[in-house]
Amino acid sequence: MSRLISFLLFALAALALTGCAQNPVTGKQDFVMMSEAQEISLGRQADADVRKQYKVYANPALQAYVDRIGQSLAKHSHRSNLRYRFTVLDSPEINAFALPGGYVYITRGIMAYLNSEAEMAAVLGHEIGHVTARHGVRQQSASQATNLGIQLASILVPELNNQAFHDVSNLLGGALLSGYGREHELESDRLGAQYLARTGYDPQAMIRVVGVLKNQELFDAEIAKQEGREPRRYHGTFATHPDNDTRLQQVVGEAKTLTVAAPLENRDEYLRQTANLSFGESVSEGVVRDNRFMHRDLGIALTFPTNWRIKNQPDQLLALSPNNDALLQFMLDPKPSGTVMEYARRRLGRNAKIEPIQIDGHSAALAEIDNTMLGVIYDAGRAFLIQGNTRTAQAFVAERQLMEDTIRSFKTLSAQEREQIKPLTLHLITATKGDSYATLARHSPLGPNAEQYLRLINAQYPQGEPVAGQLMKVVE
Repeated sequence: MSRLISFLLFALAALALTGCAQNPVTGKQDFVMMSEAQEISLGRQADADVRKQYKVYANPALQAYVDRIGQSLAKHSHRSNLRYRFTVLDSPEINAFALPGGYVYITRGIMAYLNSEAEMAAVLGHEIGHVTARHGVRQQSASQATNLGIQLASILVPELNNQAFHDVSNLLGGALLSGYGREHELESDRLGAQYLARTGYDPQAMIRVVGVLKNQELFDAEIAKQEGREPRRYHGTFATHPDNDTRLQQVVGEAKTLTVAAPLENRDEYLRQTANLSFGESVSEGVVRDNRFMHRDLGIALTFPTNWRIKNQPDQLLALSPNNDALLQFMLDPKPSGTVMEYARRRLGRNAKIEPIQIDGHSAALAEIDNTMLGVIYDAGRAFLIQGNTRTAQAFVAERQLMEDTIRSFKTLSAQEREQIKPLTLHLITATKGDSYATLARHSPLGPNAEQYLRLINAQYPQGEPVAGQLMKVVE
């Protein structure tokens, strides 16, 4: 076994000697396996894939604003020679990322939770840091080298080509790549803070942004308890809140050596630019209002039981019962075959109990077997499927009628009804004396957690309250 590890390390070391280049940030030699031209080409190809997965947010003025701030930061970076491209994506995800070669993306989702131009600049600066330090290229090169080293070892020493070899080589490769997480994030925070200071922003905005992400994580932990699921991690490289993270404070603090006499914040300008920003799900993917799902493009609506938690995913719609013992799934088959009864039979099997019904004037079928109920509705050559499943037979008896009611609530929308489907958007108000998030939440479409959502988007989570005269965001 020691011979295996020694040979694999030797093979990786030999490959590393053939692929070194000077790091634009540190000036030291990095192991990379592609030229800058290849890096730019890789980014261009990946950009095409990103644009297939995400839509570009249709707001030219906001796109121009983000690009202007991004370009000003890029001019003060370690790779100002690159042509940077900054794009706002039409996604509710709280995210920003960069591709090799200068492609930087920020979602409207994270922009809703930022509260100044300096904070947005911090997000962009962090992503520029990934580009300037060539993190993507270095990680891909390390992964590529690991695979090449494994192949080389298996060819030159055939007797090592067994399961034990592959287990150890995969373990070693994973260990080699695992160091890229926190170290790269910290380096990007340090570089981003430098670029902020060089451009006239307060480098401490970087810590505020990490705080925004950490608060998202803490809030999601609250929601996860309500929903009986595991919480998501928005910025898992920081185990503590950023105010208590010593290394983060250290790397960002290094930028203090760059004098910023009157740092830019531009809070009001940022709020003005992001007024009317779409919040939450996109209309093109369907919206949920008071447990009613409406899809403008498909022209349909479906009403789920009160207090069921609805999750709108790209390929299906899910609703979970309050006790987590029943699940409803809504799916679309664009090209069904056979009659609606035949279709339902194929889905649930020959032993299912199936009856033909009419739903909103459409041919439909209602089927049951064991702890499963299925509704199939044929509409304009498409099959809409609503399937309910429960954990136990007892839960099926308890939830059966609610699941059937959901199936029978399917409705085709009129042209006027489709036009009335609008996204939730951010609006600006000036807080008055006596305003509280509890009172504002009463008129909010954000549901039972509206109070904390409002605190989050106004950087006053978890217990802050509006101050009279404060320009603040609400969702309508």
